[in-house]
Amino acid sequence: MRYLLTMLSIALLVSPALAQTPKAGDQPKRVSTDKTLLVADSPANQALLDKFKKLMTGAKLTGMFTVDGRPMDKLSAETYEIEKAEKLPDGDEWAITARIKYGDKDALFPVPVEVKWAGTTPVITLDKVTIPGLGTFSARVLFQGDRYAGTWQHDDKGGHMFGKLELPK
Repeated sequence: MRYLLTMLSIALLVSPALAQTPKAGDQPKRVSTDKTLLVADSPANQALLDKFKKLMTGAKLTGMFTVDGRPMDKLSAETYEIEKAEKLPDGDEWAITARIKYGDKDALFPVPVEVKWAGTTPVITLDKVTIPGLGTFSARVLFQGDRYAGTWQHDDKGGHMFGKLELPK
């Protein structure tokens, strides 16, 4: 508890803005300078889609995952190899063909996902998708630079996931 109070005191001293009480009429300040908005059929949108496709095709995601109910220091390794990522004609839908190693299974699976955008940050969205022989999955995974992080759900188990994105050579 003493450590927490010390850290909080330091944070308040270092950042006077945190110690100030907001006044009526104060407007929040935008931290990001990114003003890119996704607009259908815009060159900026197409550039982001092309960049995401290039980023994912041939990429390898290597990281760790947690399982809800287990101690957070009990991490397990995971690897996903993305063979290709293809934008489908409808909305935010993509087909991600991934090599998935799970238990005694090791095969390529076409996984239907939606890619949503938080500004210029892609977020893979999976909602109760059944992959034959593996089960039903949901996930939210965001990509920033060469890192990924998110949450996952597989049938009745779930947790967090994070790691590095190894780009194709």
